[in-house]
Amino acid sequence: CNLTGWWKNDLGSKMQVFKVGNDGSFSGEYHTAVSSAKNPIQPSPLLGSQHLDKDGQDTFGFTVNWKFSDSTAVFVGQCFNGDDGKEVLHTSWLLREKVDWESDDWRATR
Repeated sequence: CNLTGWWKNDLGSKMQVFKVGNDGSFSGEYHTAVSSAKNPIQPSPLLGSQHLDKDGQDTFGFTVNWKFSDSTAVFVGQCFNGDDGKEVLHTSWLLREKVDWESDDWRATR
């Protein structure tokens, strides 16, 4: 699986991976299409790592530092060779929003 290039999800968000290094490290930008932040959405930097496997169905993870909010997201996933021959990514994510008080910690992670 070659993560380099543009990827789009079902909600219209896009991710661009600039280049995957020989060690699996990569960087890029995430262009989210959805947000609950009050500020206008901006492309945000991402940093990640891909476990390079011989079968091409690699696992990977990356962190997005949202430029327009006080939150950070982490994504983990795997690349699959779809039935139509195209590569497809399946991911799960966690989003951590900043809260002002420790007592609000319960509502900070989605």
